[in-house]
Amino acid sequence: MPRFIGIDLAWSGKNPTGLAALDTDPTGQVATLLEPPTQTILTDAPIVAFVEQAAGDDPTVIVAIDAPLAVPNFTGRRPAEARLSAAFQRFHAGAHPANRQRLGSYNGGEVRGEVIVQALEGMGIRHSPVIAPRQPTRQVIEVYPHPAMIVLFNLDRVLKYKRRREGRREEFKKYQNYLRGLQTASPALIIPASFDLLGEQHLDRRGKSLKAYEDQLDGIFCAYIGLYYWFWGAERCHIFGDADDYTKGYIVSPVDHRISFR
Repeated sequence: MPRFIGIDLAWSGKNPTGLAALDTDPTGQVATLLEPPTQTILTDAPIVAFVEQAAGDDPTVIVAIDAPLAVPNFTGRRPAEARLSAAFQRFHAGAHPANRQRLGSYNGGEVRGEVIVQALEGMGIRHSPVIAPRQPTRQVIEVYPHPAMIVLFNLDRVLKYKRRREGRREEFKKYQNYLRGLQTASPALIIPASFDLLGEQHLDRRGKSLKAYEDQLDGIFCAYIGLYYWFWGAERCHIFGDADDYTKGYIVSPVDHRISFR
């Protein structure tokens, strides 16, 4: 069955990374979350091992990573960030600037997303932002949850569940409810109740525990973005950046009638 894997990749191996994998029916219309890792994931090796195990030898595997995967510029920002930020500016869902100087400072001079991509290509998962809808393929793509939430949750403003924001608990609760709502979306996402990932007890977490929960939810949502893009393709998604030369950097995001990108 097609597999969709989400990675909320920390820029540094000192911080946790959120991982999730979805199993679907052959058409990709209904996806079910597989049991997520119970341990905190920090370094690259367990991330790659998780993908390898979840992907298996299935002919359809989409790995959606929230992190810059191709960064040619040493300073400044990529055109992809500029274009996405312009499109989502009124929703407060712009992208952080990515450059090699900034990202390398977190990861010993290397861009971590590029390192992960190289490892995935070694297992037959190629890096390309262009996907033929509902066709067998094994690919890794760059995504960004905030603009995707604007579209998929039909929001006027980004959810402010990140740290050091007032009302964070209420925003997390909204996030949980929107993820539940994806069970009636197209395609649908089922998060088994047995995993107990969307209970109110998680809203009382603090510090590193809450951050780990945030990463876990973002990993799930990244996996869903990958599924959504594979299912709908350019009909409902857009590649911000250079689709013909991904080495210049890009970001894939769902779009709707409210988003102007041409």
